[in-house]
Amino acid sequence: MKIRRDGTMDEYHGWRVADPFRWLEDTQSEDTRQWVAGQTAATEARLDTPLREELRARLSDMWNYDKYGVPEEFGGRYFFTRQSGLQNQPVLCMQEGLDGSPEELVDPNILRADGAAALTCVTSSRDGRYVAYCLSESGSDWQTVHVYDVDERRSLPDVLNWCKFTRPAWHPDASGFYYARFPAVEEQDQYAELNRHHLVYFHTLGQAQEQDRLIHERPDAPDLTFSPHVTSDGEYLYLIVTDGTDPRTRVHIRALAEDGPFARTLDGYDAMYIPIGNDGPIFYVHTDHGAPRGRLVAIDIRQPGPEHWREVIGEQSDVLESALIVADRLVVVYMHDAHHLLRLFHKDGQPAGDVPLPAIGSIVAASGEPDGTDLFLGFTSFFHPLQPLRYHVPTGELTAFQAAATPFDVSRYETTQVFYPSADGTLIPMFLTHRKGISADGTHRAMLYGYGGFNISLTPSFSLSRLLWLERGGIYAVANLRGGNEYGEAWHKAGMMHNKQTVFDDFIAAAQWLVAAGYTTSRRLAVNGGSNGGLLVAACMLQRPDLFGAVVSQVPVTDMLRFHRFTAGRFWTSEYGNAEADAADFRTLYAYSPLHNVRVGAVYPPILITTGDTDDRVVPAHSYKFTATLQYAAHSSQTVLLRVETNAGHGAGKPTAKQIAEIVDVHAFLSTELADG
Repeated sequence: MKIRRDGTMDEYHGWRVADPFRWLEDTQSEDTRQWVAGQTAATEARLDTPLREELRARLSDMWNYDKYGVPEEFGGRYFFTRQSGLQNQPVLCMQEGLDGSPEELVDPNILRADGAAALTCVTSSRDGRYVAYCLSESGSDWQTVHVYDVDERRSLPDVLNWCKFTRPAWHPDASGFYYARFPAVEEQDQYAELNRHHLVYFHTLGQAQEQDRLIHERPDAPDLTFSPHVTSDGEYLYLIVTDGTDPRTRVHIRALAEDGPFARTLDGYDAMYIPIGNDGPIFYVHTDHGAPRGRLVAIDIRQPGPEHWREVIGEQSDVLESALIVADRLVVVYMHDAHHLLRLFHKDGQPAGDVPLPAIGSIVAASGEPDGTDLFLGFTSFFHPLQPLRYHVPTGELTAFQAAATPFDVSRYETTQVFYPSADGTLIPMFLTHRKGISADGTHRAMLYGYGGFNISLTPSFSLSRLLWLERGGIYAVANLRGGNEYGEAWHKAGMMHNKQTVFDDFIAAAQWLVAAGYTTSRRLAVNGGSNGGLLVAACMLQRPDLFGAVVSQVPVTDMLRFHRFTAGRFWTSEYGNAEADAADFRTLYAYSPLHNVRVGAVYPPILITTGDTDDRVVPAHSYKFTATLQYAAHSSQTVLLRVETNAGHGAGKPTAKQIAEIVDVHAFLSTELADG
């Protein structure tokens, strides 16, 4: 396929860098549209095999069971989501009391024929009378906030725009809620300025958004973002203040009844601070200040200096990942070697028992109230679909909140954890999932998955795509690379900014270990990652093309010199750096940027690159330009396929039908390109 190149050049700190496919950044131009149409036709022709329909039938059958979200209880009402069978989107449900029957309140499936309208957040007033819920369309990070009157079983006319990553915080009297938004602009564009100058407002029910009261702004610091919260006792309003994706936070607090400025209570920007509850002016705060693996401290907001803190739970060998207060107990989720443990403490820090989990797995959500009796958990593992559990704190009884039958048998499979050495000798944990009793004889197809960034940990989770891979005899490996939070902030820092090559070294070492241990061969080994993980597998493919049999790079970040210029990209400079602003950052980013490290004539493994045409987090131009660069430079035998999903964003909110179609295409690609076992 002939690809147009132009002479676009940029200068970075004295270096001239070509960008011949800059024209593909204009995703709405006719040239780009025609190019994408050609790519789509070529990919469809390559993947359109009888196997694809076989895979679609099996995956659809596996998908056909009811899925429940984790409930939150307010005013004796339990709010949660339910997704029935092959339904495109989860539906907001409510039941009166623990023994009530689920009742549908808001069904986003009726809003669009393609199922691309999705619930992104739900929060109830404390009396259970109203629910504020957020909707996203076509996978966008932009949300609109709506309100549902539960008593009257109707949606209210309130609609709030220009929101992103927001969760409304209700006033105790249910008269309205606090929320964060960006300023309105005449037209949305793809550049970062649209994601600056965050604002906090109060919305009074029944009023138009134009009448909302401005609560907080920082025109002197346009890159800060704010998340408003109201304490459970209704006495305080506080803001968690962030700058991009940096895990360091600030906390600003004021009495809810006051209208004055916020006190910049924790404003050093030296660590992570997350309040989990309070006893009057004493706030319990999860922090990594002086403790890279986390601790809990009690802070009197009248004397917030570190010299006045009381340590409640000190740093331990396991990472303190999250905490909340339920039934006057501190409920703490710890991470031990990349899986979760659940422990209870009294407020003086004395242990109050552990909560036994069903298996080695993950707690993906938790809810409960300081004056309540029940803790609700969302538990999952490699063999457990997400299940909401109820832990009754007074009795210690753990039961299912909703039981759902699943139409597949996982008893034939097992998961083990290994620790392998990276290039610098650091031991990296990795989960291996496969059929029981397999032989390490090198005959198996294997898929290696990784992420390695943004303080995100890869703990055990359930995936129907993974189960489909296992059913077809494959081995699935998840490597817990540096850059994540598996062992705290030090583990994160070891794989960010100028240490990013460490992440690639960890991943390459995982692949080498799988081959050396006899689980697979390079020709039978596929690698997969999405977003930052898409960057990971693309960079590793370029650095070690001999090591992999096939590559699936999903919604990847590939242009490390210009990522900050688009939509949410400016949030990531604290993780990656900024090539334009800093010469040292440029040298680091240029050294591994996938777009800039493709070698003409090199032999790379087959690659499938996926994106969504409405992805406003990692814009599709990353995938377009990388695909074009590979196709221009490729050896004649190279397979470079681009899959573009329409009306789909970065991944969240993608309807079931589109999820199934994408998974099927990934498996069809791997079945065609990987060497037989």
